[in-house]
Amino acid sequence: MRITLCDVGPRDGLQNDPVQLEPAQRAELVDRLSATGLPRIEATSFVNPKAVPRMAGAAEVMASIERRPGVLYAALVLNGRGLDDAIAADADEIHVAYPLTTTFCRKNQNVTLEEATQIAGDLVRGAKAAGKRVTTTLGVSFGCPFEGPVDPGLVVEHARLAAAAGTDAVILADTIGVAVPTQVMDLVPRTLTAIGPVPVGLHLHNTRNTGYANAAVGVEAGATILDASIGGLGGCPFAPRATGNIATEDLVYMLDGMGVETGVDLDALIAVSEWLAGAMGRELPGLVHRAGPFVPVGTD
Repeated sequence: MRITLCDVGPRDGLQNDPVQLEPAQRAELVDRLSATGLPRIEATSFVNPKAVPRMAGAAEVMASIERRPGVLYAALVLNGRGLDDAIAADADEIHVAYPLTTTFCRKNQNVTLEEATQIAGDLVRGAKAAGKRVTTTLGVSFGCPFEGPVDPGLVVEHARLAAAAGTDAVILADTIGVAVPTQVMDLVPRTLTAIGPVPVGLHLHNTRNTGYANAAVGVEAGATILDASIGGLGGCPFAPRATGNIATEDLVYMLDGMGVETGVDLDALIAVSEWLAGAMGRELPGLVHRAGPFVPVGTD
């Protein structure tokens, strides 16, 4: 079994952090991540810097990274202008995302759910017309901080809409970290059944300490793409108390132990996390970069 990992640290990990990393530092983070064997990296987002100041200088980040063969460098966009800018910056993959409740849509993009759905569909079609890969992320797929539980049937219907628009993958996002394994075991197969050959993945937060359990059962349920953030950084600026993503190095340690192939070098990831902790000036939430990989007694 092989899983495709996407590190979202340079975007989701940093977008809500109190520390501002300059574009050159963010580009260096992307370069360090690409050297670990990660096949996909969400390098930045083309959004209004007044709304998300930590993502200012997105074009500079994309221009500064050293493109490594075999790595997809993705950019998140929320509107047509962002899409145009991401295409001009030569992003390999466009990430389109919207939450599945109107209250969250209002707070995130100042639109209704219906309007957000239409915008996302237009972005998918526009990106595909430009020859770009597209991944669509369905936010709050397991629960919304403002409206509570989200109907799994609604999630499946929006996955169908994304697939019909031409997206290359659908990611179910536990934006505020409320999901438990039984929900993941139910929703992943239902979504796979609904959208046929389009891959389904998971974007998980460890807000309530269920993120890694959800990743493990998600893989068993058929998810083939997992988002994670180096060091466990992350959180949504529009979601109260939405703390960090699952840590990439912690996830790789778990998957390695499960016999799931990722192609990612755990020791190299740990080194990146240690470097990032220095850049951020504090210890990061992840655990494996502190504990280290498991080396049995008596082995080298």
